[in-house]
Amino acid sequence: MKKEVKIIFHIDLNAFFATCSIIKEPYLANKIFVVGGSAAMRKGVLSTASYKARELGIKSGMSIHEALNIYPQLLVVPLDFKLYHKQSMIFFNFLKKYSNLILKGSIDEAYVDMTELSKTRHPLEIAKEIQDTLYKEYKLPVSIGIGPTLFLAKMASELKKPLGITVIRRRDIEEKILPLPIKDMFGIGKKTAPLLVERGILTIGDFLKKENKSKILEIMKLPMYESYIEHILGYSSDVVDPKKYAIPKSVTNETTLNFPIDQTDLVINEIKEMFSIAYDRLISDELIAKGVTIKFKTKDFKLITRSQVLNDYTDERDILYHAIEELVEQHYKNEPVRLIGCGFYQVMQKRDLKIDYNLFTYDTMSKRENDLFRVMDSINKKYPDSVKKGVKDKI
Repeated sequence: MKKEVKIIFHIDLNAFFATCSIIKEPYLANKIFVVGGSAAMRKGVLSTASYKARELGIKSGMSIHEALNIYPQLLVVPLDFKLYHKQSMIFFNFLKKYSNLILKGSIDEAYVDMTELSKTRHPLEIAKEIQDTLYKEYKLPVSIGIGPTLFLAKMASELKKPLGITVIRRRDIEEKILPLPIKDMFGIGKKTAPLLVERGILTIGDFLKKENKSKILEIMKLPMYESYIEHILGYSSDVVDPKKYAIPKSVTNETTLNFPIDQTDLVINEIKEMFSIAYDRLISDELIAKGVTIKFKTKDFKLITRSQVLNDYTDERDILYHAIEELVEQHYKNEPVRLIGCGFYQVMQKRDLKIDYNLFTYDTMSKRENDLFRVMDSINKKYPDSVKKGVKDKI
């Protein structure tokens, strides 16, 4: 039996943080502005540039100092994660009207399996309705890519922004995908793209050429290379699994002791072990947290929990452990305890912040970290175009 060709949508909220700023402050609609950093201090790294700012060459990941040098009248809008979460929820709840197969790619992008609905309605009609309704009713502009795999749908949505609708079928790959610069291939990182260019792999089409295989394998392993080939040719995953990136509400670890202990140093030692296990899970799942918590159960089974909200989301080990250690010092009163635990809450995917979260803590960095970001800024200038993130013919 011939396998059913899937109709996958990749729906990307355009300049999401900037869009949210306009929703909150409509006067920004006709202004040149960026989100993130501090204009007064001329410090920080911007998270998102409005489209008007982008026309001037101002890009996400650029330092505020550099952006202000390009356009001194630039408006700098502070980050507002509560607002982003609210608008993201509106976006994802709206998409549930069309399919129950929705995969959250990040806070501002979704993969949606529209195969069933496309049996009764043309995919382009559905896409146009989604795009128009989100913009007219919620002021959320989106670009939509349509393809038979998640990868091709993602690549399609990147081809026309803002407010684009693009279809890429297998028969369109040669025309629409192969001529693109290698840096535009979803999944190719900022470090890898320049290495490929150095070896003469300038386009995605060059990546496919058999004579380039040995050059490519100098910088990536065979399984990764073969995976990219499948993506490009349209034979990668077409499964939209809503649970694929599901994240827990918290990441915690606890242990029941063989006998009660009542000495602070022993409690701290147990906390260190519980912290290490929970922290390893946080990092392996690529999560960041804004809250820490500790948990004790006394020998008479009284449960004690204490929590602290941090200033910012982070995955920095020292920051998280110090906060937990402070909670222990403040709230543990040398009672005999038989259960000890700790962990993190208010967790989210690190990728949802679009760039490395450390960029948002610029003002409190050490000299060593400032030096590091100066190097990063120079690299951004040399390779200014960042790679975006990242999925059988009927349309």
